[in-house]
Amino acid sequence: MKDDQTPRTRSPLGGLNLNFLAPVAGDEAAVSMPVQPAAAGEGEPVETRVVIVGSGPAGLTAAIYTARANLEPIVIGGIVGGGQLMITSEVENYPGFPNGVQGPELMGLFRSQAERFGARIVDADVDRVDLGSRPFRLWAAAVEYRAQAVIVATGAEALWLGLDSETRLRGRGVSACATCDGFFFREKEIGVVGGGDSALEEALFLTRFASKVHLIHRRDGFRGSKIMQDRAASHPKIQLHLNRTIEEVLGEEHVDGVRLGKTDEPGEEVLEIDGLFIAIGHRPNVAVFRDWLGTDAKGYLRADGATTASNIEGVFVAGDVDDSRYRQAVTAAGEGCRAAIDVERWLESQEVHTAQKLETGAATAL
Repeated sequence: MKDDQTPRTRSPLGGLNLNFLAPVAGDEAAVSMPVQPAAAGEGEPVETRVVIVGSGPAGLTAAIYTARANLEPIVIGGIVGGGQLMITSEVENYPGFPNGVQGPELMGLFRSQAERFGARIVDADVDRVDLGSRPFRLWAAAVEYRAQAVIVATGAEALWLGLDSETRLRGRGVSACATCDGFFFREKEIGVVGGGDSALEEALFLTRFASKVHLIHRRDGFRGSKIMQDRAASHPKIQLHLNRTIEEVLGEEHVDGVRLGKTDEPGEEVLEIDGLFIAIGHRPNVAVFRDWLGTDAKGYLRADGATTASNIEGVFVAGDVDDSRYRQAVTAAGEGCRAAIDVERWLESQEVHTAQKLETGAATAL
């Protein structure tokens, strides 16, 4: 699934995204999944009951459930499959793995389980869609897919600073998820970059683990709510660094500091830290669906709340693409389960409705 201005090559980056940058040489976490052959001949549409877009925890969980329900799902998983966990080294908070599990290994297990029950996985990006009528039509790698129902599970990506040193050290001390990685920084000094509520919340959360949290912002004041600013400013473990920009992340094998630029006066300074959390926001991967599906004020897809249904009947959403709050693998998997059950029940209701119409028509004809 590709979004506006989104790079499409693979990377060992930390954080919560479906899209990846270039890999660091020798990084074992940047594992690619095998590409599946096209499902039909050139120019020949592929028809199925359910298409799932996205192959992270939400998409593959939906694939497991719909495959077990004999709905023969096709998963269009993106050029780089597996979602954000493909660039996460050790995952310690996913249930069922008391000793932790490597992110790529976990996603490989998700994929194998989905394929075991008959899900077909295509490693290609969706280029465009037509959700105006059923069957819904989606195009990926020059193949047209037609489905009676669609699950959109394309995820969201963390926004990054765009520094080469940041890219090189992602997963080696640079992260975009305090909930995921804070535990690894017990009794260490770390930095958080950002000026909104997300940055303030992450800084406060990280005080549970770190000996000191350096909150770095390029302006002379934060954009976050007053109560969050007050909590951060008064916390004994948080030190504010206003009017400072990250010019370079320092370290070879892991983060050992940052070089800060000054926006209020000439000069630079070095801050010694063991980790750096980027908290400047996320962007949901909704580009090809934006003209069709409803979004909230932050640009995330909207479900109706009680179910995973979107504003288009027969189209459902799951995972980080509609979740700006939690953004966890386990919550995404849960939403994938919900979407699959919603799809199964919706298709059943359509079939019952069609059967009733046929019976009524036959009776009328008599």
